Amino acid sequence: MKSPCNDICTIDRSSRLCIGCGRSLSEIGEWGSASPGRQREILSLLPDRMRQLAAKAKR
Repeated sequence: MKSPCNDICTIDRSSRLCIGCGRSLSEIGEWGSASPGRQREILSLLPDRMRQLAAKAKR
């Protein structure tokens, strides 16, 4: 499965999530060895996280 990384690799200090893809550092680190099921699980979390990060950036 293709990584959700989009080369905007900056970690938000308060949420500790990447502002480019929404993953945590541990999720980024495990991606390459994660099972397809785990990758799908991570991907399912990202839309809400990205919305939260976008809302935070507007404040």
